[in-house]
Amino acid sequence: MLNNKKILITGGTGSFGKKFIEMITTQYPDVKRIVVFSRDELKQFEMKQQYPAERYPQIRFFIGDVRDKERLIRACEGIDVIIHAAAIKQVDTAEYNPTECIRTNVQGAENVIDAALTCGVKDVVALSTDKACAPINLYGATKLASDKLFTAANNIKGSRDIRFSVVRYGNVMGSRGSVIPFFMGKKQEGVLPITHEEMTRFNISLEDGVRLVFFAIENALGGEIFVPKIPSYKILDVAKAIAPEAKYEVVGVRPGEKLHEEMITESDSLNTIEMDKYYAILPSVSFAHKKEEFIKHHSAKEVPFGFKYNSGENTEWETVESMRENIRTYVDPNFQA
Repeated sequence: MLNNKKILITGGTGSFGKKFIEMITTQYPDVKRIVVFSRDELKQFEMKQQYPAERYPQIRFFIGDVRDKERLIRACEGIDVIIHAAAIKQVDTAEYNPTECIRTNVQGAENVIDAALTCGVKDVVALSTDKACAPINLYGATKLASDKLFTAANNIKGSRDIRFSVVRYGNVMGSRGSVIPFFMGKKQEGVLPITHEEMTRFNISLEDGVRLVFFAIENALGGEIFVPKIPSYKILDVAKAIAPEAKYEVVGVRPGEKLHEEMITESDSLNTIEMDKYYAILPSVSFAHKKEEFIKHHSAKEVPFGFKYNSGENTEWETVESMRENIRTYVDPNFQA
């Protein structure tokens, strides 16, 4: 699928980008070029040590910001596939710096679309977030706007052979700033800060996030928002899994934070189809494909009227023991509770 392709990943030095490059170099050894596009020269320097040019001549490092359309167009010359992972994603940071968040997450998305259309790119997959679903904070609002830009871009491609799609998933296990490494760092203090005792989250590994992107590249017709079927966990179970002897202190829900993650709302159900491992929210406006074409292409079925998908009403749940095993598998192989 990706052998002999030229791929660019924005925000390529982040958690997702690192895992994406690890998996693509392993599973698609004949990939022609991987362009790591990011604005952090230190992180690029560190990644170059992991992927030296002598052994990985296909990997290129390109300093740039998605806010800079001219630079982005230069980086996209000759590219077949764009993975758009760059974003300002810390909720509190976005609330305090709203204009900066909008410039990166919304105007940056527009620039990626323009660069893809200008440079003859074939496939574009943008990373979304559960917070884009019925957003209550600025970060989620900007990602919803970004999702709409990418799904609607299929209607302005003209005669170009290009597909834009989106992948949406929730809390990534072990990613920077997420709850598992935070609790692991606090374990020795004997007290874990809990925002709310009833809080739940979806749970997905970076590997499964990358697999979802691979799926979108291979299967998207254009305009879908792909959502994985994944388990939920209770925040108290995560605390017990990491530090069973620790006490916990309820500190309150942070500004812009939900008790339960949402990925598909009741309103979305009218345009949502179900596959074996994924759901797909179809574009509300599509000039290229009708709903029936999406259903046939994906061998899918419509979800029931009023269907919704949130972490608090999930049918599949992690346990304390399964979370410990997940931590050993995906975060720290030497972890002991």
